[in-house]
Amino acid sequence: MTKFEQTLLEEIATLPEARRADVLAFVRFLKISIRDDEALEREYDEAIQDARATALKYNITEEDIDAEIRAVREGKDK
Repeated sequence: MTKFEQTLLEEIATLPEARRADVLAFVRFLKISIRDDEALEREYDEAIQDARATALKYNITEEDIDAEIRAVREGKDK
């Protein structure tokens, strides 16, 4: 383990438990932000394919989705 890693672990250990989760979320955010565009595009395409497969499996139409969006938006306007 490098000196940096040791120091980082020591600093994290002194944080309250709730803040440790924030550190983990931030590290994951940093990792995502340095990914190359090609990998992000691939993940996006896979997510869209998964969403379409789920919609097909449960017989969810574009009209169903539009109606749900409208209902949520109308509920927020109240």
